[in-house]
Amino acid sequence: MGQKINPLGFRLGTTQGHHLLWFAQPKNYSKGLQEDQKIRDCIKNYVQKNMRISSGVEGIARIEIQKRIDLIQVIIYMGFPKLLVEGKPRRIEELQMNVQKEFNYVNRKLNIAITRITKPYGHPNILAEFIAGQLRNRVSFRKAIKKTIELTEQADTKGIQVQIAGRIDGKEIARVEWIREGRVPLQTIRAKIDYCSYRVRTIYGVLGIKIWIFVDEE
Repeated sequence: MGQKINPLGFRLGTTQGHHLLWFAQPKNYSKGLQEDQKIRDCIKNYVQKNMRISSGVEGIARIEIQKRIDLIQVIIYMGFPKLLVEGKPRRIEELQMNVQKEFNYVNRKLNIAITRITKPYGHPNILAEFIAGQLRNRVSFRKAIKKTIELTEQADTKGIQVQIAGRIDGKEIARVEWIREGRVPLQTIRAKIDYCSYRVRTIYGVLGIKIWIFVDEE
């Protein structure tokens, strides 16, 4: 059978870079990893709480964390940073305070920066959130996927594959449905592919969404 591998890990060092940049001794490694996950969760929760937006899209494409001895630099890549910055210019400072409170950093400075993405709908995380919002509102999954594919066409991608698994449309038997548009060469390491998997809780159970986007070839 085909051996499935995470397309991001498969391409590390060629077309894909690391999202976390830090070094730790083996015994402290797991602690550092858990800390990173907590920082991410904290940021996502804050964004969810503070955004009154109808579509339910947070718009975070990815969060990069760089750690030095005395500094933790967090870069949030957002598709719609207006939603967070607008209204309150002190939002970012507030977010920084929240994260710092959570971890009680004494001799470490925390710095959070927000970077805007030019084509938000070319990023799988933002698209997965869009699909999740549609499925929660009981839109049929085919309609949701077709709409997603239309959105990616605006972002000049070369191909996209969307897969949804679970009790789709509330059916008794769980199944996997997928649609592909354009080329998605998963075997080619030269091909830059963006990938994300996302869980969405609906009334009739948990659905899994996976999205592969073929950005370009080097």
